[in-house]
Amino acid sequence: MWEQIRKNKRNSVILVLCMALVLFVLGYFLGEYLHPGYGIYGLAAAFGLLMVQSTVSFFAGDKIVLGISKARKITRDIHPTLYNVVEEMKIASSLPKVPDVYIIDDPALNAFATGRNPEKSAVAVTSGLLEVLTRDELQGVMAHEIAHIKNRDVLFITMVGIMMGTIVVLADLGLRHMFWGGGGRRRTSRNEGGQIQALIMIIAIIFIILSPVIAQLIYFAISRKREYLADAGAVQFTRYPLGLAGALEKIGESTAQLKSATKATAPMYIANPFKGKGKSLANLSSTHPPLDERIKILRNMTGAGLSSYDEAYKKTTGRPVGAIPASAIKTDKSSPLGTVLPETGLVAAAAGTSEQTPDTDLKKQNVSVQTQDHVSRTRETTDALWKLNKYKFIECDCDTNLKIPQVYANKIIECPHCLKSHRVALA
Repeated sequence: MWEQIRKNKRNSVILVLCMALVLFVLGYFLGEYLHPGYGIYGLAAAFGLLMVQSTVSFFAGDKIVLGISKARKITRDIHPTLYNVVEEMKIASSLPKVPDVYIIDDPALNAFATGRNPEKSAVAVTSGLLEVLTRDELQGVMAHEIAHIKNRDVLFITMVGIMMGTIVVLADLGLRHMFWGGGGRRRTSRNEGGQIQALIMIIAIIFIILSPVIAQLIYFAISRKREYLADAGAVQFTRYPLGLAGALEKIGESTAQLKSATKATAPMYIANPFKGKGKSLANLSSTHPPLDERIKILRNMTGAGLSSYDEAYKKTTGRPVGAIPASAIKTDKSSPLGTVLPETGLVAAAAGTSEQTPDTDLKKQNVSVQTQDHVSRTRETTDALWKLNKYKFIECDCDTNLKIPQVYANKIIECPHCLKSHRVALA
């Protein structure tokens, strides 16, 4: 694990330098395009912008990302299941502090992690994911996100994401000026200096157009590799690869699009938020490895260690080089897979009496239990959203659970079933 962290740090430095270089070159050519001979001022402006955004990313990057995603912080009493799962994965991963937990009110199935370091981090989950996943699957997703925190991916992803967003915005401003502003100032001299200036202008236009693409290719290529490492870490923490595999299958089957996702934040999520199915072949512009491939790797695992994941990775992809650093595999203590079972509810089978139960009855029982579990998860998640919106919960003597908006605070309301009067508490 520590070798992974060291390698991630090295890769992070290289990637930040590459992204900074793209930003500096863009600043120079943007200055030259807007006013010939002002490239050095554009470069200086890009450097100043980098310093500002690096400071903002370090001290407030997580708040920016959570704000863009419209995530809302919860406590244990708002969604006990989610909070307990995060605590369990914190213990399993030896994280120094429980990450802050957030919910995004969105039917799409997704999750992400952000933060400065393992001591100051956060995980966010969509309400759609909470309604659909079983507890084992939710553990797999949370373990994946905590692996990102453990591997110290979160600050890097946040910082480079903001840098990429800045490059996209600057390039967009240049393109808008190109089409609507009449282009930059041009010298009319036909001497050699004028020809050089014309060449610089052509290069500037080309780079302004290509810089967002270059930045995204750099960002996405590294973020894909980190997804494999986070999957491997998730299995280490849960010892149950089928949990994460099941979650990824459900995420891939969902067609709901995450409304708050942006190009800059897309690589932070556990799955590409812009692809409903998410099962297309990998390409240079993809933010994540193909879900099918990730699922097959997890299902091909025979153990819960990094070496087992690396073997499954090479077997599934046919690539000679694995996803895990060789030095990390040497120090890996392979663990057997856990004995956690999916939420089947087959009590009879656990008691050794499954042979006496017809297959059709077992299937009916399975469907019934799964339906009840889904209803329970949906109710818990819906209640959490009511609580986040400051609704008051009143349990009536007739077993009706009243959910009252804040505007009725300190007022008398009647139960619609038994007509009993209740005073709504103040906020």
